Amino acid sequence: MATTDRRPADLDRWERATFGRTAERDAPFSTISGEPVKPLYTEADLPADPDAVIGLPGEFPFTRGVYGSMYRGRLWTMRQFAGFGTAAETNRRFHYLLGHGQTGLSTAFDMPSLMGLDSDHPRSLGEVGREGVAVDSLEDMETLFSGIPLDEVTVSMTINAPAAIILAFYVVAAERQGVPPERLGGTIQTDILKEYIAQKEWCFPVDPAMRLVGDMIEWCSEHMPRWHPVSISGYHIREAGSTAAQELAFTLKDGLTYVEQAVARGLDVDDFAPRLSFFFNAHIDFFEEIAKYRAARRIWARELRDTFGARKPESWRMRFHTQTAGVSLTAQQPLNNIVRTTLFKGCCAVSDTPAV
Repeated sequence: MATTDRRPADLDRWERATFGRTAERDAPFSTISGEPVKPLYTEADLPADPDAVIGLPGEFPFTRGVYGSMYRGRLWTMRQFAGFGTAAETNRRFHYLLGHGQTGLSTAFDMPSLMGLDSDHPRSLGEVGREGVAVDSLEDMETLFSGIPLDEVTVSMTINAPAAIILAFYVVAAERQGVPPERLGGTIQTDILKEYIAQKEWCFPVDPAMRLVGDMIEWCSEHMPRWHPVSISGYHIREAGSTAAQELAFTLKDGLTYVEQAVARGLDVDDFAPRLSFFFNAHIDFFEEIAKYRAARRIWARELRDTFGARKPESWRMRFHTQTAGVSLTAQQPLNNIVRTTLFKGCCAVSDTPAV
């Protein structure tokens, strides 16, 4: 059925009655990304393609969510981004957060750690522990999680270029607690492509960096079945100035590139795709952000099924979390920032990634 056939019969009458005598006010009727916003949307705006059906939550193409019940059935993991000073200081913070109701941990590393530098490196001067925790060694990692049973809490680690080293520290620290890799749950970011695109915290040329990412995906698919080895991140791309559509395009391309590389080295897509996760920006244009998330889930499901031949529905699901846009906050309006973050984090930034 053509799109024009679905135009409501009385839509012309409504447009004449509404806008026939009085012009619209002089205002920009567009999203923050510049997409025009129509005064009314009807069934005529839905895709005419029968394969473009919206579908039900938890069913292909997952437009309305990757799980049927979402958080009516299970709450998301509560974790606050934390990390400052030494590993011992951050460990005390972790214990405090867990003692006050947090259900997971999210680790912020300092700039030298993100750049693969030890704290005593000359380039680390003035940056050690300043905006995250300094982790230089296995001993630091053991101190960071001292007294925290790592098989009972999921851990997110925001680090990219040195991710393989940090993950190795974490795995050995857990083994020294008596916890084998297969019982560890959580995420390490590892998204090196978005570093070259937006954040610029990279250590190696792109080819060896990509080989390390592939090594981690392969190793984790074999030894860490509860672990997300990559969190494919559009957040930083949006913060660097992209539109919503550009954020989505770059992020999907990065994710599909990781899949291509893993398949090229001989991995079965269904062995690793279910453990890939995503990280998006929640900007202040409520409906545009919802449209972005819905489009992302549809495209990922279609590409994994039709292009890469994934057979498991778990491989088709794009599981992601979002964070409120930092660029939408204003330093001079701290109280307004609280409201902005509350509204858009609560309404838009609900994670599709379950507690694991």
